[in-house]
Amino acid sequence: MAKTQLGARVDEDVAELAKKRAADLGLSIGDYLARLVQDDASGLRARAVDAAARFLAEHQSVFDEAEDAQQPPRGARAA
Repeated sequence: MAKTQLGARVDEDVAELAKKRAADLGLSIGDYLARLVQDDASGLRARAVDAAARFLAEHQSVFDEAEDAQQPPRGARAA
């Protein structure tokens, strides 16, 4: 497949994040961005976000209990 060069301006922090993430995945910036666009266009990203939201909704009580267990009892003071 022929390749086309695109140009885009992004904030420096976004550019650094993209470079680091691409490197983590062993991809070039171009391949990383192509993967993001393909995942978005195919609906993969939306399905993953929906699945994560369903998981959190189904297990929210477990997370709440774990968070509550980490809180000091009310009225307790640090020494």
